[in-house]
Amino acid sequence: MGGETHILVTGGAGFIGSHLVERLLEAGEAVAVIDDCSTGSLENLSAVKQHPRLRILEAKVSECGELRGLVQQAESIYHLAAAVGVELVVKSPVHTIQTNLHETEAILAAAGECGVPVLIASTSEVYGKSLGAVFNEEDDLLIGPPHLGRWSYACSKLMDEFLALAYARERGLPVIIARLFNTVGPRQTGRYGMVLPRFIAAAKAGLPLRVYGDGSQTRCFCAVADTVEALVRLQNCPAARGQVFNVGTDEEISILDLAGLVRTTLGSSSPIEFVPYATAYAPGFDDMRRRRPDLTKLAQTVEFRPTTSLRTIIELTAAGS
Repeated sequence: MGGETHILVTGGAGFIGSHLVERLLEAGEAVAVIDDCSTGSLENLSAVKQHPRLRILEAKVSECGELRGLVQQAESIYHLAAAVGVELVVKSPVHTIQTNLHETEAILAAAGECGVPVLIASTSEVYGKSLGAVFNEEDDLLIGPPHLGRWSYACSKLMDEFLALAYARERGLPVIIARLFNTVGPRQTGRYGMVLPRFIAAAKAGLPLRVYGDGSQTRCFCAVADTVEALVRLQNCPAARGQVFNVGTDEEISILDLAGLVRTTLGSSSPIEFVPYATAYAPGFDDMRRRRPDLTKLAQTVEFRPTTSLRTIIELTAAGS
Protein backbone atom coordinates (compact mmCIF):
# COMPACT_ATOMS: atom_id res chain seq x y z
CA MET A 1 0.00 0.00 0.00
CA GLY A 2 2.97 2.27 0.42
CA GLY A 3 2.20 5.79 1.60
CA GLU A 4 -1.28 6.10 0.08
CA THR A 5 -4.25 7.19 2.11
CA HIS A 6 -6.48 4.49 3.50
CA ILE A 7 -9.36 3.76 5.84
CA LEU A 8 -8.21 2.38 9.19
CA VAL A 9 -10.24 -0.41 10.82
CA THR A 10 -9.30 -1.48 14.33
CA GLY A 11 -10.59 -4.93 15.18
CA GLY A 12 -10.73 -5.62 11.45
CA ALA A 13 -10.08 -9.36 11.91
CA GLY A 14 -13.15 -9.71 14.11
CA PHE A 15 -16.63 -10.83 13.12
CA ILE A 16 -18.08 -7.42 12.20
CA GLY A 17 -14.71 -5.91 11.33
CA SER A 18 -13.90 -8.51 8.67
CA HIS A 19 -17.23 -7.93 6.92
CA LEU A 20 -16.60 -4.17 7.05
CA VAL A 21 -13.13 -4.62 5.54
CA GLU A 22 -14.59 -6.64 2.66
CA ARG A 23 -17.28 -4.01 2.10
CA LEU A 24 -14.70 -1.21 1.95
CA LEU A 25 -12.41 -3.12 -0.42
CA GLU A 26 -15.35 -3.85 -2.72
CA ALA A 27 -16.02 -0.10 -2.80
CA GLY A 28 -12.47 0.49 -4.07
CA GLU A 29 -10.99 1.75 -0.79
CA ALA A 30 -7.52 1.01 0.53
CA VAL A 31 -7.79 -0.45 4.04
CA ALA A 32 -5.38 -0.84 6.96
CA VAL A 33 -6.32 -3.22 9.79
CA ILE A 34 -5.01 -3.32 13.35
CA ASP A 35 -6.08 -6.36 15.37
CA ASP A 36 -4.34 -8.36 18.10
CA CYS A 37 -6.49 -11.40 17.23
CA SER A 38 -7.38 -11.98 20.89
CA THR A 39 -11.02 -12.58 19.98
CA GLY A 40 -10.84 -12.11 16.22
CA SER A 41 -8.92 -14.26 13.75
CA LEU A 42 -6.95 -13.63 10.58
CA GLU A 43 -8.95 -16.52 9.15
CA ASN A 44 -11.90 -14.11 8.99
CA LEU A 45 -9.95 -12.16 6.36
CA SER A 46 -8.84 -15.21 4.37
CA ALA A 47 -10.87 -14.21 1.31
CA VAL A 48 -9.10 -10.84 1.02
CA LYS A 49 -5.78 -11.21 2.86
CA GLN A 50 -3.83 -11.07 -0.42
CA HIS A 51 -5.71 -8.01 -1.64
CA PRO A 52 -3.27 -5.34 -2.92
CA ARG A 53 -5.17 -2.56 -1.15
CA LEU A 54 -5.21 -4.29 2.26
CA ARG A 55 -2.57 -4.06 4.96
CA ILE A 56 -2.90 -6.06 8.20
CA LEU A 57 -0.96 -5.34 11.39
CA GLU A 58 -1.30 -7.90 14.18
CA ALA A 59 -1.00 -5.78 17.33
CA LYS A 60 -2.96 -4.07 20.07
CA VAL A 61 -4.00 -0.58 19.06
CA SER A 62 -2.35 0.85 22.19
CA GLU A 63 0.91 -1.01 21.47
CA CYS A 64 1.10 -0.52 17.70
CA GLY A 65 4.33 1.31 16.89
CA GLU A 66 2.95 2.50 13.57
CA LEU A 67 -0.31 3.85 14.99
CA ARG A 68 0.48 7.54 14.57
CA GLY A 69 1.58 7.11 10.96
CA LEU A 70 -1.42 4.95 10.12
CA VAL A 71 -3.79 7.51 11.60
CA GLN A 72 -2.07 10.41 9.82
CA GLN A 73 -2.58 8.64 6.48
CA ALA A 74 -6.18 7.68 7.26
CA GLU A 75 -9.18 9.31 5.60
CA SER A 76 -11.35 7.93 8.39
CA ILE A 77 -11.25 5.38 11.21
CA TYR A 78 -13.66 2.66 12.29
CA HIS A 79 -12.84 1.65 15.86
CA LEU A 80 -14.22 -1.83 16.44
CA ALA A 81 -11.46 -3.26 18.64
CA ALA A 82 -13.04 -4.37 21.94
CA ALA A 83 -13.60 -7.26 24.31
CA VAL A 84 -16.73 -9.11 23.18
CA GLY A 85 -19.21 -11.64 24.52
CA VAL A 86 -20.96 -12.05 27.87
CA GLU A 87 -18.92 -15.12 28.83
CA LEU A 88 -15.63 -13.28 28.31
CA VAL A 89 -16.93 -10.31 30.29
CA VAL A 90 -17.95 -12.48 33.23
CA LYS A 91 -14.77 -14.56 33.25
CA SER A 92 -12.23 -11.83 32.46
CA PRO A 93 -13.50 -8.48 33.81
CA VAL A 94 -10.02 -6.92 34.14
CA HIS A 95 -9.21 -7.74 30.53
CA THR A 96 -12.61 -6.42 29.44
CA ILE A 97 -12.26 -3.06 31.15
CA GLN A 98 -8.63 -2.52 30.18
CA THR A 99 -9.19 -3.47 26.56
CA ASN A 100 -12.23 -1.28 26.08
CA LEU A 101 -10.71 1.75 27.77
CA HIS A 102 -7.05 1.63 26.71
CA GLU A 103 -7.58 0.90 23.03
CA THR A 104 -10.20 3.64 22.66
CA GLU A 105 -7.98 6.12 24.51
CA ALA A 106 -5.12 5.31 22.13
CA ILE A 107 -7.11 5.70 18.92
CA LEU A 108 -8.79 8.93 20.02
CA ALA A 109 -5.50 10.46 21.14
CA ALA A 110 -3.90 9.66 17.78
CA ALA A 111 -6.90 10.83 15.77
CA GLY A 112 -7.17 13.97 17.89
CA GLU A 113 -3.74 15.12 16.74
CA CYS A 114 -4.81 15.37 13.10
CA GLY A 115 -8.61 15.54 13.18
CA VAL A 116 -9.33 12.24 11.42
CA PRO A 117 -13.04 11.26 11.62
CA VAL A 118 -13.62 8.33 14.00
CA LEU A 119 -16.64 6.04 14.26
CA ILE A 120 -16.74 4.28 17.64
CA ALA A 121 -18.61 0.98 17.80
CA SER A 122 -20.49 0.96 21.10
CA THR A 123 -23.19 -1.39 22.30
CA SER A 124 -26.83 -1.64 23.34
CA GLU A 125 -25.46 -2.85 26.70
CA VAL A 126 -24.99 0.79 27.73
CA TYR A 127 -28.78 1.05 28.19
CA GLY A 128 -28.22 -1.25 31.16
CA LYS A 129 -31.28 -2.12 33.24
CA SER A 130 -33.52 0.49 31.62
CA LEU A 131 -37.11 -0.78 31.47
CA GLY A 132 -38.35 1.03 28.38
CA ALA A 133 -40.05 -0.97 25.64
CA VAL A 134 -37.88 0.81 23.08
CA PHE A 135 -34.44 2.36 23.61
CA ASN A 136 -33.88 5.85 22.26
CA GLU A 137 -30.49 7.57 21.98
CA GLU A 138 -31.67 10.34 24.33
CA ASP A 139 -32.76 7.96 27.11
CA ASP A 140 -31.22 7.95 30.57
CA LEU A 141 -28.97 4.94 31.15
CA LEU A 142 -29.21 2.65 34.19
CA ILE A 143 -26.11 0.57 34.87
CA GLY A 144 -26.24 -2.23 37.47
CA PRO A 145 -24.12 -2.32 40.68
CA PRO A 146 -20.33 -2.72 40.49
CA HIS A 147 -20.20 -5.93 42.52
CA LEU A 148 -21.83 -7.67 39.54
CA GLY A 149 -19.00 -7.92 37.02
CA ARG A 150 -21.54 -8.42 34.25
CA TRP A 151 -21.95 -4.62 34.09
CA SER A 152 -18.24 -3.87 33.62
CA TYR A 153 -18.58 -4.21 29.85
CA ALA A 154 -21.47 -1.75 29.65
CA CYS A 155 -19.70 0.73 31.89
CA SER A 156 -16.41 0.54 29.98
CA LYS A 157 -18.16 1.04 26.64
CA LEU A 158 -20.12 3.95 28.09
CA MET A 159 -16.84 5.55 29.16
CA ASP A 160 -15.65 5.12 25.57
CA GLU A 161 -18.70 7.12 24.48
CA PHE A 162 -18.07 9.86 27.04
CA LEU A 163 -14.41 10.11 26.02
CA ALA A 164 -15.20 10.24 22.29
CA LEU A 165 -17.81 12.95 22.75
CA ALA A 166 -15.42 14.87 25.01
CA TYR A 167 -12.89 14.87 22.16
CA ALA A 168 -15.64 16.15 19.88
CA ARG A 169 -16.61 19.02 22.19
CA GLU A 170 -13.18 20.02 23.50
CA ARG A 171 -10.97 19.36 20.47
CA GLY A 172 -13.36 19.40 17.55
CA LEU A 173 -12.68 15.78 16.61
CA PRO A 174 -15.32 14.41 14.19
CA VAL A 175 -16.71 11.38 16.05
CA ILE A 176 -19.77 9.18 15.65
CA ILE A 177 -21.06 6.68 18.23
CA ALA A 178 -22.86 3.60 16.89
CA ARG A 179 -24.67 1.53 19.52
CA LEU A 180 -24.88 -1.94 17.99
CA PHE A 181 -27.80 -4.24 18.85
CA ASN A 182 -27.07 -7.98 18.49
CA THR A 183 -25.33 -8.19 15.13
CA VAL A 184 -25.29 -11.75 13.78
CA GLY A 185 -24.23 -13.69 10.69
CA PRO A 186 -21.47 -15.78 9.12
CA ARG A 187 -18.13 -15.96 11.01
CA GLN A 188 -19.65 -15.12 14.37
CA THR A 189 -18.42 -17.59 16.95
CA GLY A 190 -20.35 -19.00 19.88
CA ARG A 191 -17.10 -19.29 21.83
CA TYR A 192 -17.88 -16.22 23.94
CA GLY A 193 -21.55 -16.95 24.56
CA MET A 194 -23.16 -15.49 21.42
CA VAL A 195 -26.60 -17.08 21.31
CA LEU A 196 -27.36 -17.53 17.60
CA PRO A 197 -24.11 -19.30 16.59
CA ARG A 198 -24.47 -21.48 19.72
CA PHE A 199 -27.95 -22.52 18.68
CA ILE A 200 -26.97 -23.14 15.06
CA ALA A 201 -23.93 -25.24 15.99
CA ALA A 202 -26.02 -27.33 18.40
CA ALA A 203 -28.85 -27.81 15.89
CA LYS A 204 -26.44 -28.96 13.18
CA ALA A 205 -24.79 -31.42 15.58
CA GLY A 206 -28.05 -32.75 16.99
CA LEU A 207 -27.22 -31.45 20.46
CA PRO A 208 -29.56 -29.62 22.88
CA LEU A 209 -30.14 -25.91 22.27
CA ARG A 210 -29.35 -24.42 25.68
CA VAL A 211 -31.72 -21.57 26.52
CA TYR A 212 -30.62 -19.47 29.50
CA GLY A 213 -33.31 -18.51 31.99
CA ASP A 214 -36.91 -19.13 30.93
CA GLY A 215 -36.32 -17.97 27.35
CA SER A 216 -38.89 -15.18 27.50
CA GLN A 217 -36.25 -12.45 27.24
CA THR A 218 -36.40 -10.78 23.82
CA ARG A 219 -33.71 -9.49 21.48
CA CYS A 220 -33.50 -7.99 17.98
CA PHE A 221 -31.01 -9.69 15.65
CA CYS A 222 -29.51 -7.69 12.78
CA ALA A 223 -27.64 -9.19 9.82
CA VAL A 224 -23.98 -8.20 9.78
CA ALA A 225 -24.29 -6.95 6.19
CA ASP A 226 -27.03 -4.55 7.30
CA THR A 227 -24.98 -3.38 10.29
CA VAL A 228 -21.95 -2.75 8.06
CA GLU A 229 -24.05 -0.80 5.56
CA ALA A 230 -25.34 1.41 8.37
CA LEU A 231 -21.81 2.03 9.69
CA VAL A 232 -20.50 3.01 6.27
CA ARG A 233 -23.41 5.35 5.66
CA LEU A 234 -22.92 6.99 9.07
CA GLN A 235 -19.19 7.46 8.55
CA ASN A 236 -19.83 9.06 5.15
CA CYS A 237 -22.48 11.43 6.54
CA PRO A 238 -21.05 14.71 7.91
CA ALA A 239 -24.38 15.47 9.61
CA ALA A 240 -23.94 12.37 11.80
CA ARG A 241 -20.77 13.62 13.48
CA GLY A 242 -20.90 14.38 17.16
CA GLN A 243 -23.96 12.18 17.61
CA VAL A 244 -25.05 8.77 18.94
CA PHE A 245 -27.00 6.30 16.80
CA ASN A 246 -28.71 3.00 17.45
CA VAL A 247 -27.76 0.43 14.80
CA GLY A 248 -29.73 -2.81 14.47
CA THR A 249 -33.19 -4.06 13.64
CA ASP A 250 -36.35 -3.47 15.69
CA GLU A 251 -37.98 -6.85 15.07
CA GLU A 252 -38.14 -8.62 18.46
CA ILE A 253 -38.04 -12.34 19.12
CA SER A 254 -37.82 -14.24 22.40
CA ILE A 255 -34.80 -16.47 22.90
CA LEU A 256 -37.10 -19.48 23.21
CA ASP A 257 -38.76 -18.64 19.89
CA LEU A 258 -35.33 -18.10 18.37
CA ALA A 259 -34.35 -21.63 19.37
CA GLY A 260 -37.53 -22.91 17.75
CA LEU A 261 -36.89 -20.93 14.56
CA VAL A 262 -33.35 -22.29 14.31
CA ARG A 263 -34.64 -25.86 14.68
CA THR A 264 -37.37 -25.32 12.07
CA THR A 265 -35.13 -23.50 9.59
CA LEU A 266 -32.40 -26.14 9.75
CA GLY A 267 -34.76 -29.11 10.00
CA SER A 268 -33.21 -30.14 13.30
CA SER A 269 -34.70 -32.46 15.90
CA SER A 270 -32.43 -31.16 18.67
CA PRO A 271 -34.21 -30.73 22.02
CA ILE A 272 -34.38 -27.43 23.86
CA GLU A 273 -32.76 -27.39 27.29
CA PHE A 274 -33.34 -24.66 29.90
CA VAL A 275 -30.28 -23.59 31.90
CA PRO A 276 -30.44 -21.25 34.93
CA TYR A 277 -28.42 -18.04 34.59
CA ALA A 278 -26.52 -18.92 37.76
CA THR A 279 -25.34 -22.12 36.09
CA ALA A 280 -24.56 -20.55 32.73
CA TYR A 281 -22.70 -17.53 34.08
CA ALA A 282 -22.51 -16.79 37.80
CA PRO A 283 -24.77 -16.36 40.85
CA GLY A 284 -26.60 -13.03 40.74
CA PHE A 285 -26.24 -12.65 36.96
CA ASP A 286 -28.50 -9.82 35.82
CA ASP A 287 -30.07 -9.83 32.35
CA MET A 288 -32.13 -7.33 30.37
CA ARG A 289 -35.63 -8.59 29.54
CA ARG A 290 -35.94 -6.56 26.36
CA ARG A 291 -33.50 -4.78 24.08
CA ARG A 292 -35.27 -3.11 21.18
CA PRO A 293 -33.80 -0.02 19.46
CA ASP A 294 -35.59 3.04 18.23
CA LEU A 295 -34.20 3.36 14.69
CA THR A 296 -35.92 6.64 13.80
CA LYS A 297 -32.75 8.71 14.04
CA LEU A 298 -30.72 6.28 11.93
CA ALA A 299 -33.39 6.17 9.22
CA GLN A 300 -33.80 9.95 9.13
CA THR A 301 -30.06 10.65 9.04
CA VAL A 302 -28.78 8.10 6.52
CA GLU A 303 -32.03 6.77 5.00
CA PHE A 304 -31.36 3.18 5.93
CA ARG A 305 -33.30 0.38 7.57
CA PRO A 306 -32.21 -3.29 7.80
CA THR A 307 -33.92 -5.63 5.34
CA THR A 308 -32.57 -9.16 5.98
CA SER A 309 -35.05 -11.56 7.59
CA LEU A 310 -34.03 -13.61 10.61
CA ARG A 311 -34.72 -16.85 8.75
CA THR A 312 -32.34 -15.74 5.99
CA ILE A 313 -29.73 -14.80 8.58
CA ILE A 314 -29.97 -18.28 10.12
CA GLU A 315 -29.56 -19.90 6.71
CA LEU A 316 -26.55 -17.76 5.79
CA THR A 317 -24.91 -18.28 9.17
CA ALA A 318 -25.43 -22.04 9.04
CA ALA A 319 -23.96 -22.14 5.54
CA GLY A 320 -21.03 -19.99 6.61
CA SER A 321 -21.49 -17.57 3.72
